[in-house]
Amino acid sequence: MEELFVSKVRVKILQLFLTQEESLFHVREIVRRVDEEINAVRRELARMEKFGLVASEWRANRRLYRIRKDHKFYAELLGLVVKSAGLGGAIIKNKTQIGRIKYAMMATRFAKNEQSGPEDVDLLVVGQIVLPELQALIADEQSRREHEINYSFMDEAEFNFRVRRRDPFIIKVLTQPKIMLIGDEVELLSGVIV
Repeated sequence: MEELFVSKVRVKILQLFLTQEESLFHVREIVRRVDEEINAVRRELARMEKFGLVASEWRANRRLYRIRKDHKFYAELLGLVVKSAGLGGAIIKNKTQIGRIKYAMMATRFAKNEQSGPEDVDLLVVGQIVLPELQALIADEQSRREHEINYSFMDEAEFNFRVRRRDPFIIKVLTQPKIMLIGDEVELLSGVIV
């Protein structure tokens, strides 16, 4: 782990790779997006490639970099980035303004910027929610991503009722791959898996 988080440049590069839809980046594009010196970016990319976290390839005389999704810490890094940046980071940072949140979870597909279908739920929030606060955060993320976010919210009583009734909507949302933003996943799933 010590080779992962020794510099702010590396953190910025990880946030870029794990939050953008593009999968390949040229060094100059990375420099522009993370707002760091080119030598620092090249140094971190070389270290990350040495440890197998990123891979590079040549296309049309340009070296392009991408994160390796088969890296042993990919899922954990994705979770860390989701909880510190973008919509996930905003929900965690503003959780007291949003209300008393028992659970907040984000679909892994959404976190990876993969396309979602009309029936998919990108975000589920359970608790006593101040809806305008939550909607403001979601609106900001929608304008950044330039597409609609499918989200659902409900209070604990409704959530527990729907879990007990084995509501197909809730079962589908809870059994999809997810990243827990707030709350414990074991507790969340305890009423679902019987």
